[in-house]
Order: sequence, then C-alpha cells, then structure tokens
Amino acid sequence: MTTVPPISAIFCFLLVLLVPLAIVGVALVNSGLSRSRSAAHAVLTTMCVFGVSAIVYVLIGYAWQGAAGEPFHAFLIRGRSWNWMANTGFFLRGVRLDDAPSGLLVLFQIFTVGLAAVIPLGGGAERWKLGSACVSSALLAGWTYPVFAHWVWSGGWLSQLGTNYGLGRGFVDGGGSGVIHAVGGLTALAMAWILGPRHGKFTLEGVPAATPGHNSVLVLTGCLIAWVGWLALNTAGAVLITGVEIERGALIALNTTLSAAAAGLTAVGITRYRFGKPDASLTANGWIGGLVASSAAAAFLKPMASILVGVVAAAFVLASIDLLESRLRVDDPGGSVSVHAVGGIWGLFAVCFTAAGGSGQWLAQLIGVATLIGFALPMSYALNWALNKIHPQRVDEEGERRGMDLADLGGGAYPEFVVHSDEFTQY
Repeated sequence: MTTVPPISAIFCFLLVLLVPLAIVGVALVNSGLSRSRSAAHAVLTTMCVFGVSAIVYVLIGYAWQGAAGEPFHAFLIRGRSWNWMANTGFFLRGVRLDDAPSGLLVLFQIFTVGLAAVIPLGGGAERWKLGSACVSSALLAGWTYPVFAHWVWSGGWLSQLGTNYGLGRGFVDGGGSGVIHAVGGLTALAMAWILGPRHGKFTLEGVPAATPGHNSVLVLTGCLIAWVGWLALNTAGAVLITGVEIERGALIALNTTLSAAAAGLTAVGITRYRFGKPDASLTANGWIGGLVASSAAAAFLKPMASILVGVVAAAFVLASIDLLESRLRVDDPGGSVSVHAVGGIWGLFAVCFTAAGGSGQWLAQLIGVATLIGFALPMSYALNWALNKIHPQRVDEEGERRGMDLADLGGGAYPEFVVHSDEFTQY
C-alpha cells in the first residue's frame, strides 16, 4: 500500500470528499437526458444504487479486492507468482481505518465503486425498475468491480505484467478509466441488451426515433459539477493508488481540465458540422467522455497530449453513439456505453502516449483492455441475465407509458406539466 505523508494525507482526504461530485454530475446528466416523466426516478435510483453498492462493497467487495501489500491468493506459472485474489476478511475485518493510507483508500473505493454502479443507469434509463437496479448494483459492487480492481489496483496480475514479463509498468490506470468507467460502461451495454430498447425508440424498419432529453440545462450543469468531481477523482486516485507525488496535483488537474475542454469543443464542432448547429446533449457526452479518457494517464501526460486525448475521445464517443443507435439498435439514453466504455478504453490506450511505461506498455494496456471485454462484459451480462430470469428487471409497458416516476415512485418530478407523448402509437 502506498505510504502517504501526514500533510498529503490531509490533502487527499479533502480530495476524496469531493469525489462524490462526479456521481452527482452523472446523476444530473442521466436525469436531464431522460424524458420528464422519469426525471425524479433517475436521481432517486442513483441515490439508492450508491447506498447499496457502498454497503455491499464494505460487507464483501473489499474482501475480494484488498489493497497492495495485503494477503492474497496466487498461482505459480512457470516459476512466476501471479496475484489473482485478495485474502482479506469480510466486513473490513483487519483493516486499520484509523490509519491514513488504508482508511483513505477504503473511503475512496466506496465512492469509486458507487460511481461505477451509477454509470449503467444511463443505459437502462426510463425502463429499469428501481429495485432491480439496486440488486444489479449489489452484483457489481460485490463481485465484478472488486475482482477487476484487485487485478489492477491491488497488486493483481495485470499490474504484475511489468515485473513478471517486462511490459512497461504493467497495466496502468491511475484514475479509473478502466476500473471505474469501462467496467460501468460495459455493464451499461449488458443492461441495454437485456432490457431492450424503449417502446417507440425504433420503427419497424429499425430507424431510430428522436427522443430528446427534457432538460439540457440540467445536463450541462451536471457536466460542470462532474468536472470538479473528476479533478478530485484523478488526483486522489493517482496519489493513493499509483503512488505519484502530491506535487503533481496541479498537473493532474490541468490535464483533466484540458482533456474535458478539448472534448467539449470538439463535440461542438462536430455537431455543428453535422446538424448546422451545436447539439447540447452530444456536447455533454463529449465533455464527460473527455473527463473519462483523462483518468488513466492524467498524472503522466503532457498538457498538449491531454488536449489530443480529449479531441480523440469526443470523436470516438460521438461515432460510437451513432453506431450503437443507428446500426446496432442499442438504446442508451444517457450515452453511458459510448462515454464510459469507449471513452474509458481510449483513455487506457492514451497511457501509451506517456513516458510512464516505456517499452511494452502498449501490450500491457492491450492485455488489460482485452481482459475488460473478456471478463467484465460477459460477467455483467451473465449475472444480470440470471437476475432477469428470476425477476424481470424491466417495467411493464403500461408503467413505461406512464413514466418511471409514476410507475415506481407514485409521483412525477413535474406534476403540473403533461409529460406523456404518443410514441407508443408507433406500434
């Protein structure tokens, strides 16, 4: 586990307390991109999912993840020891919460697993039942997230690729482009497949219908709040997990900001070119995509490289949104798959632009990405498919027509307005 000097520990503690702003930002984006009859449901589900994931992680998830330097299970392969799983107690037994490094790390991980669990809500928006989303988040926080996080952040086999095989510094993910965002985004893809598209989203010929969000101001405000949360997330993650000096905090904040700014401006330019005017929701997706892409390498990038990371992130995110909707018929109202999975994977490869790893770093990153796609996606799909067979996760057609606020909560976010539309008449 990384040693943190007292002054740095205080600074990290303050940073960790700001990380939940990233969750608030994502919640506002998801709510604003939903239609008005499901706006309150999006925010309340975020609160409940965070609560469930935090508790489940403390009860069992941390036992699978642990921290670097703590006991672990390992396999010997050709004389090399590979760390596969933590060997710590459930319920945080044995964890020194009064000790700065371990206590800060647990608190940080509670927030990051909560962020990962909130991301799939955008992919299942307007049709995913509150209770089902909470159970799904328990599966993510109790197994999928901590296992992959152990491999990357807790001395696991992906981080050992450097020492065991000379592949740079091993798989590098300083702020969670893969551990948090790609895991959450791939889970969002699994949920979009399992739940299916919203009624009326696609015509019988497969052409997507426009379903704009109800409040672009809410979406853009969420972007600004998320930016503050990301500054804390990337800095605290780099110090607590990667072990960089706290003095790099200014560089991390600069790179995070430049990546988001470049991505947002690129999205404005692309949408203006395509549609004649900038699109607020797609610009928001680009902005968040830039934040996501910055996370893995913000501590190591040069400022000019971070701008390039943001530009490419926006192009990838917008192309992915179009591909998923127009070609693959994946209904992702919040853009979670494109923003967090695609943006996160691009951020992992952006580590190769730095001098942090040297020779072989690109192969370590490729192995990590392949593990994400080969483990996190099928694991999330299998767990949620089984859950859906036991208890259907999607609201019934009448509940979807009325809106999730009324169907799940019994009251709308905007009761004085008529919030229903006629998209169901397309059937």
